[in-house]
Amino acid sequence: MSNEDITLTAGDAEVTLGPDNGGRVKGLRVGGTELLRQGERFGCFPMVPWCGRIRDGRFRDGATTHHMPLNAPPHAIHGTARDGAWRTARVTADEAVLTYDLVEPWPYPGRITQVVGLTPDSLTLTMSVETYESSFPAQIGWHPWFNRTLGESAVQLGFAPAWQEERGEDHLPTGKRIDPLPGPWDDCFGMPGGVDVTLTWPGVLELTVTSREEWVVVYDEQEAAVCVEPQTGPPNGLNTLPRLVTPLEPLEATTTWRWSRP
Repeated sequence: MSNEDITLTAGDAEVTLGPDNGGRVKGLRVGGTELLRQGERFGCFPMVPWCGRIRDGRFRDGATTHHMPLNAPPHAIHGTARDGAWRTARVTADEAVLTYDLVEPWPYPGRITQVVGLTPDSLTLTMSVETYESSFPAQIGWHPWFNRTLGESAVQLGFAPAWQEERGEDHLPTGKRIDPLPGPWDDCFGMPGGVDVTLTWPGVLELTVTSREEWVVVYDEQEAAVCVEPQTGPPNGLNTLPRLVTPLEPLEATTTWRWSRP
């Protein structure tokens, strides 16, 4: 199938996907209002086969050390799939399935499948990583850039994490869990009952980001946007908390964004 942009619609919600641009959600409009920051680097991109930073771009798998390109020196950040062209496997009016085959510099063969489903009041993103050969550690996550303001209304974040990962000077978790600190944040939080973060633009729209996963990175240090990133492990997790993909057991994760208007 063609890898041109895809538009899904349900009620007055509309999603645009860019398979050629890293399989990202390029736009989400509700009642004609765009919720995501626009631009080639923004929207919402999949973080896979790892999330956030890998310290010095190195991770170990058994006795083997692998080196990823340092695209956020001195670290590697946000996986490789966001830089590739995905394939469109299936499209209906309100659902699309995209796939991406892992290639160098990632050292293992595998396939990523992302299912995007739209309803009039929600967007659900489901991603899986499969292999039919060597097992390997991996992570799944999403990196949405929500507009900080909708019209004249500035976003308010609401969430109640159980802990915050202490962040070192190198921007990576130190391994120590601390009580959540006030923002601004570029930090990872633990939510053992599942990710549950609400973004409210007073008088305009309320949107809740949920996931069964217990890790979420919140980044609100930019003027134009805030990021709420559910993921299957913390930054540098390929080294500290690896999840293994095997021929018998893929890695899967889902996030849902649900919105309502006053």
